[in-house]
Amino acid sequence: MDLIHLSDGDNSFRVRVLGRRMPGVLPLHDLLDAEVLIKSGFVRGRLALGLFPADVDGWDHALDVLAAGHDVVWIDDDRSPEIRVRALDEEHETPAVRVEDVTGSGVHVFLPLCLEEGWIDEQRRLLHQVRQQWPREVLETSPGAYEWRR
Repeated sequence: MDLIHLSDGDNSFRVRVLGRRMPGVLPLHDLLDAEVLIKSGFVRGRLALGLFPADVDGWDHALDVLAAGHDVVWIDDDRSPEIRVRALDEEHETPAVRVEDVTGSGVHVFLPLCLEEGWIDEQRRLLHQVRQQWPREVLETSPGAYEWRR
């Protein structure tokens, strides 16, 4: 299931959630396995990614920032990849995504995307679907102590 899917037919950027990393195991139950998929006429790429609940919340906040017309950096914590989304890249006059494999190959890819109006609303819909499919079920009661949400 896609958390993010930005595509204009030529260029595509997706973050696809594959499922829980360790279902039923505290505290890793809410950690989601995901992958970043990039496609263009020039390059294709795939990177594995682990999403913490805070990362999903961060994407929710990033959408608010993008809706206000500002650029965002998502997952900027020395894990791979670093994802930057420009609300409007002035050179290409479109939104754009830059993905950098910070801790791995060091490769970065820049994708300008001619997106339809309402693309942010579509990303909010995808975020909502992911949250419904994999709700938070673990509560950290104190540092290092976890229990199931009731």
